[in-house]
Amino acid sequence: MKKLSIAVLIALTAAHAAHAQQYPAKPVRTIMTIAGGADVVARLVAQGLTESLGQPFIVEAQAGAGGAVGAEMVTRAAPDGYTIMLAAAANIVGRQFLVKNHSYDAIKSFTPIAKVADTVLVIIAPANSPFNSMRDVIEYAKKNPGKISYGTSGIGTNHHLSAEVIRMMTGIDWVHVPYKGGPPVITDTITGQIQVGFSILATISPFLKSGKLKMIAVNNASRYPLIPDISTVAEQLPGYEVPPGWMGYLGPAGMPAAIVQRLNSEIVRIMNSPDVRGKAANIGFIASTNTPDAFAAMIKSNLAVMGKLVKAAGIQAE
Repeated sequence: MKKLSIAVLIALTAAHAAHAQQYPAKPVRTIMTIAGGADVVARLVAQGLTESLGQPFIVEAQAGAGGAVGAEMVTRAAPDGYTIMLAAAANIVGRQFLVKNHSYDAIKSFTPIAKVADTVLVIIAPANSPFNSMRDVIEYAKKNPGKISYGTSGIGTNHHLSAEVIRMMTGIDWVHVPYKGGPPVITDTITGQIQVGFSILATISPFLKSGKLKMIAVNNASRYPLIPDISTVAEQLPGYEVPPGWMGYLGPAGMPAAIVQRLNSEIVRIMNSPDVRGKAANIGFIASTNTPDAFAAMIKSNLAVMGKLVKAAGIQAE
């Protein structure tokens, strides 16, 4: 009986390996749950996967409800590797704390495949603003409580939590104006309806070039090489740590390990190729990859960090 069990196990292992070797045998849906410039990265990776794996990887935009529409589609898909998604930390981690009775779980509902990039987050002001740094904003806000309003793409987003960390560290009183998405933040910052905006480099680049906006800080762990003269928030506020701002590929829970590993190897190779890395950098995404296990561990760690931030900020799920 023991010999038979071993034989069966060997046969099953060989079958799984053969299945992974044959994968993909048909087109693969790549659901994009992120709006904005991330679609460029999604299409670059899809093109690379199509070329290397011999089947079309079709990018499908499903960014509704903050990415929840696309994520829910993935949870309902068969875990066979033919439906994967490019998602952001906000879609997977942040939503757990912002929406009551949400339909998926960050850990149980998905199979992490590969982190691919960190988003270049920036803090902006109108071109004619007197503020040229976060230090300027903090000093003014301390002297003029409640006189500065800042915009973000919504309550509990990475941008909002970043502003809350700044508030808790400095004690400033500034007014949060939450919008439904990033574009209105840009519009109202340009017109001066709000004094400060939190955004991503990928979407504000045209407005920087036209002179309608200026950056006062990079909201990442280190300076961005393409804008080396713009300092980070942490440089201006020692001890500051930015909340998670990654994007990566995930699939439905229960995907075969061999297929996950094959996808990871290809996605990591593509993202780290000079061409893709350079094109991603030009629009504000820093290539940053890892293994499936490391990605899963990172998501668990992010949940703990975000949970503490949301509680400290007094943000309630709606």
